[in-house]
Amino acid sequence: MTRTIQQLFDLKGRTALVTGGSRGLGLQLAQALGEAGARVMLSSRKAEDLVESAGVLKAAGIDVDWIAADCAKEDDIRALADETIRRFGHVDILVNNAGAAWGAPAEDHPVEAWDKVMNLNVRGYFILSQHIAKHSMIPRKSGRIINVASIAGLGGNPRGMNTIAYNTSKGAVINFTRALACEWGDHKITVNAICPGFFPSRMTVGTLKAMGEEQLATHAPLGRLGDDEDLKGLCVLYASDAGKHITGQWLAVDGGVSVITGG
Repeated sequence: MTRTIQQLFDLKGRTALVTGGSRGLGLQLAQALGEAGARVMLSSRKAEDLVESAGVLKAAGIDVDWIAADCAKEDDIRALADETIRRFGHVDILVNNAGAAWGAPAEDHPVEAWDKVMNLNVRGYFILSQHIAKHSMIPRKSGRIINVASIAGLGGNPRGMNTIAYNTSKGAVINFTRALACEWGDHKITVNAICPGFFPSRMTVGTLKAMGEEQLATHAPLGRLGDDEDLKGLCVLYASDAGKHITGQWLAVDGGVSVITGG
């Protein structure tokens, strides 16, 4: 007999690791997974942020733990993976969300800033995915990897938004998702990407100030920015058995902006 829709979306008994999970989009994704029943490991660079965010999730009845780690550093990434597996026994769901952005005209963009963005947004995703898969998902023939990309990875930006490194890194994340899904399908691991549009967050503060929140909202057919709920449904779909036959895909959650721009 087929399962009910409630059973398909149920994550009870599953474990999830969310990077960049102490605030913004990462915290929203962690909350979604926890509300669906998963045990959640939060990670970001600052312990004080993690303590605060874990407290919020615990107050909501979510089983949560945390580990401070810098996903720009390979040693930190591998230690994070090993410690998460040690505490949880295994990792069912990996959400690669930690990221960086840098705004500068392409002709003046510092090379060191380019390297910083690409290192965290692409190299960090690869190292953590590889380590978690090799030491937890592949041996168990099961896993869900969710990569947070961006509609910036689908093309260019509105005038005045000079984020060449960020756009390039997120385009790489989308194709990383496709390629990894092809390689790891034999291991019953699904790999998918979420492409948020404009959401109020620490990384978009400069853009919001430069262009204005109302002006950015006018780019979207729905006429608004993303909110604290808009990524939750897609995240749980990708993570749960409701999405078990979806892999190598990306979906824009942007109020329709990418439809206009041709993404």
